[in-house]
Amino acid sequence: MISPWMTKIIGKLPEGLLKYISNKVMYGYINKYADLTVKGDENLDNIKKPVIYICNHLSNADGLVLNSILREKDDVTFVAGVKLNNNSLTNLGMHVVKTTPVKPNTPDKDGLKKIINIVKEGGSILIFPEGTRSRQGKLIEAKKGITLIAKLTKVNIVPIAITGTENLLPISQSGRMEREKFQHAKVTVTVGKEFVLPKIEKDEDKKDFEERCLNTFMYKIAEMLPDEYKGVYNKSNLG
Repeated sequence: MISPWMTKIIGKLPEGLLKYISNKVMYGYINKYADLTVKGDENLDNIKKPVIYICNHLSNADGLVLNSILREKDDVTFVAGVKLNNNSLTNLGMHVVKTTPVKPNTPDKDGLKKIINIVKEGGSILIFPEGTRSRQGKLIEAKKGITLIAKLTKVNIVPIAITGTENLLPISQSGRMEREKFQHAKVTVTVGKEFVLPKIEKDEDKKDFEERCLNTFMYKIAEMLPDEYKGVYNKSNLG
């Protein structure tokens, strides 16, 4: 694992060289520690770009793993919380994975505008609807922002489910990301078929419509996950 002082030295390098080294280092970790299985990647071949990719979120390794799969198929920008920029390891990752920053748990109009512009200019984006890594290792309640973005961009949605990254780069119990270390783990990524944003039904309340859209997004992810990962979106718990 890279020490903080090494990261500081790397951070002073020219941008081109920094990106090259970051790619070597970060994908070196993925290749060394992740026993990766990809399912449904054929669904990426005929999608109508740009799209919004949505995925569950278990680890800071999620972006690297997903980018290693998507980069050959699509030019994807990941929506990431600004706090990631303050961490040495994830800072390196930000030079590997193209990101656009948002301020978590705030009405970040500037962040939203940047996301919309990326899509309008033909770029796909990837969003983790839960808004944060699940410390439970299973789906937690999603944030409403994804519904607004989907409504404003009017592009199709591609659901992705990921498992095993909670073991690949476990969340530090202390909450300090710089203490997180890669571990050997089996990782599975499942890509679903693209789908269109549901349409509002006659006499349907706007709030109810947005909640239905959000549930549609999350259940699309959940149906590709093992039961132990489905969390609050496990339909068997609905009674």
